[in-house]
Amino acid sequence: MRTNCFLPRPYSRLSAVAKLLVIDDEPSILQVFRGVFRTPDYTVLTASTAAKGLQQVREQQPDTVVLDVLLPDSSGLDVFTEIQEIDAKLPVIFMTASGASGTAIEAMKLGALDYLVKPLDFADVRKLVNRGLEIRRLMSEPVELDASPEDTGMSGDALVGRCPAMQQVYKAVGRVASQNVTVLIRGASGTGKELVARALYQYSDRSGGPFLAVNCAAIPETLLESELFGHEKGSFTGADRKRIGKFEQCHGGTLFLDEIGDMSAVLQSKLLRVLQEQRFERVGGNETVQTDVRVITATNRDLERMVADNLFRSDLYYRLNGFTINLPPLKDRGDDLALLIEHFRLQANQDLGKDVRRVSPEVIELLRSYHWPGNVRELQSVIRQAILQSSGQVLIPDFLPDFVVAAVRSQSEPEAFISTPDPLDGYIREQLRLGTSTLYDDVIAQIERKVIAAALREANGNQVEAAQTLGVTRTTLRSKMQKLGIHIDRSIDAG
Repeated sequence: MRTNCFLPRPYSRLSAVAKLLVIDDEPSILQVFRGVFRTPDYTVLTASTAAKGLQQVREQQPDTVVLDVLLPDSSGLDVFTEIQEIDAKLPVIFMTASGASGTAIEAMKLGALDYLVKPLDFADVRKLVNRGLEIRRLMSEPVELDASPEDTGMSGDALVGRCPAMQQVYKAVGRVASQNVTVLIRGASGTGKELVARALYQYSDRSGGPFLAVNCAAIPETLLESELFGHEKGSFTGADRKRIGKFEQCHGGTLFLDEIGDMSAVLQSKLLRVLQEQRFERVGGNETVQTDVRVITATNRDLERMVADNLFRSDLYYRLNGFTINLPPLKDRGDDLALLIEHFRLQANQDLGKDVRRVSPEVIELLRSYHWPGNVRELQSVIRQAILQSSGQVLIPDFLPDFVVAAVRSQSEPEAFISTPDPLDGYIREQLRLGTSTLYDDVIAQIERKVIAAALREANGNQVEAAQTLGVTRTTLRSKMQKLGIHIDRSIDAG
């Protein structure tokens, strides 16, 4: 009997529509939040007192909270402490009327996501709220290991596949999840490295703490240091307030550093110290901050080659490589492709309200022939696009994105050309074997005969028109016809 996963499945509390709770005693602020997030993707809950806000947290289980520092019946910091006791994974964003608010800074040290300064810039508000919702998803949505396609209806994500390489991945997660060691996840883009990192977190002893993810390749070097380690106010141009970094926010939890191979040499050095000593200084500061963070990293780059080329520190490489999990590319996963197609079909049906009940054999064959440079992530996108375009209950090649069909045809055409028997090619090979001295002239004559006969047929025997098509004079055409034995009667005989 197949076990659905090697470890107990984590519990998900996320609802289908994101729930945002805003706790503030200013009616105008609550009204603006309702207006800004008035879309089908959000449900905005509001409370004007600490007591009502905590009641909403208990009863409604929001996905992110925006909390004012000053409330009529309590301080924001006290409310934050109680929120953590109810739900330690709930992202909280503070609002303060002063950029120098000690309460908001203290809350961030204790695990709050960030703080906003009034008057609010709602472009920043939307960005920060969406970040909170994404963090909530990463921490709370379960990652199913060794899932079957039928598990699509569950709340969360899944690693689908039964090939030997994927079985090794599941076993590796089971072995190392509960161990407090660094893990390096290796694999090409789109193979599922973030899902593995989340599974390691969810099945670890730190699952009650925060899980934060940083893409080292997506953030400029000058900002990445601040993102990871924080900064003091005035430490550089634009640092108009103190910032708490991910290593400080993630105390007691897990930090996932994706694309670690893109980190600069300066940051590599600072990261090495954190791994060795679990302490660091904020940018522009002298205070040493102590932290307790498990680091999981991922890369699609050849770190060994980078070490040899002095592009990556060897001591950091050995620190990160406490345990390695290798994810195979989709092209090497054999029959997993069919399982993934079925999984993504069911998933897309559910998300898009479609009723595509099966995928045609022609589509399966096309998808098997595609090279999948974007791996599983690309396959998911292709199936979703095809389902969106579909009409009816069967997915046929007409609904696939054009670039997939074109790529498969371009791959197969040269092979089809080589494998198609050509009489002229056979004649040339035979004459080469016999060592015929007039081979060149004979082949040229055969080609001319075929071209002239085709032009005459296209012109219905009109020699003037055929000569114009071929780009020669009528006299030259007649001479060639006589020499090659081409006659025009009721049909054109090429001899």
